[in-house]
Amino acid sequence: MSGGRLPRILVTFGTRPEAIKMFPVVAALHETGQFDVKVVVTAQHRELLDGVLAMAGLVPDVDLDLMQPNQSLDALSARLIARFGAVLDDLSPDRVLVHGDTLTTMMASLACYFRRIPVGHVEAGLRSGDIYSPWPEEVNRKVTGVIADLHFAPTDIAAAALRAENVDENSIHVTGNTVIDALLFAREKVASAPHLAPAIAPLRQRFAGRRIIAVTAHRRENFGAGMQNVASALQTLAGRDDVAIIYPLHPNPNVAGVMRPALTGHANIALTDPLDYLDFVAMMEACDLVLTDSGGIQEEAPALGKPVLVMRDTTERPEGVAAGTARLVGSNASVIVAETVRLLEDAAAYETMARAHNPYGDGTAGRQIAAILAPSKAQP
Repeated sequence: MSGGRLPRILVTFGTRPEAIKMFPVVAALHETGQFDVKVVVTAQHRELLDGVLAMAGLVPDVDLDLMQPNQSLDALSARLIARFGAVLDDLSPDRVLVHGDTLTTMMASLACYFRRIPVGHVEAGLRSGDIYSPWPEEVNRKVTGVIADLHFAPTDIAAAALRAENVDENSIHVTGNTVIDALLFAREKVASAPHLAPAIAPLRQRFAGRRIIAVTAHRRENFGAGMQNVASALQTLAGRDDVAIIYPLHPNPNVAGVMRPALTGHANIALTDPLDYLDFVAMMEACDLVLTDSGGIQEEAPALGKPVLVMRDTTERPEGVAAGTARLVGSNASVIVAETVRLLEDAAAYETMARAHNPYGDGTAGRQIAAILAPSKAQP
């Protein structure tokens, strides 16, 4: 850091979930007035990222625009480390903040390591214990955890996982999850201006009087037979007169190529294009329960009192399972159907999950992270 200038923090992300969870951190860093903040997006998921940037009013300082159709993990990793390394050489940050478990996270951390630039890891310490589930995210997180010198753990369980890996106690900070910051921001925005979430209102009207199930499914480990099983379960559930399903389809052909032929034409199923974040929050507000193989929605839905059935065999977010807000059901069609029907028909079971304590924070994680990073403790 040269004479008198503010410490430069570079915040990087590449996917929509990362953008959702990092824009509160960027905002909080700006609010302190104690940092020169630079935002670098890799855009490893181009079309899903841009809507969040627009919603948050966030204009990146650098957009690497790395997404390519049908990109392999090898090729994307190579592009990420080379291009991000060049950005580090150009901007010379004092610290880099990465998020979670994507290839952007791991390769950016490696590029920082090669230059001895310290890394802060937001949403650190999530572990499933299986390097192939979630894949490749479990190893992305573990590699990043080895490099980072600051670990912003969302929960006590995540912090304990870091301690079990001999991470220095003084480098671990439990902050809650920034996704709750983003969720509360978005919910307030939709409540004050419903026209900002135009996709869900007509679906609520179309499915009035039915129990709405929100679905997200796009995990790599479910490609193939897993996706076919999920499609079969949704077909069965859509046969009920009291059920409606809203399913924003991920654009990956391994998902849409299975789901569109199987589910198009069902009166009780609405297949939509990927929703922007405000519409996504409106969908969670409108639904009765969630079926997902995703990560972040396991944290978001409980904050809105929505039970979550996780269509995976493992989760790096065990807090929700322990608290009773989420349940692992795997990708077996009969199990998915049976557990969903149980929540639809057993009011006590539903209320137990819906009213369980949300373990993922109070919406102040971004400000806590900024305060930890602040070079002084000046009062705001």
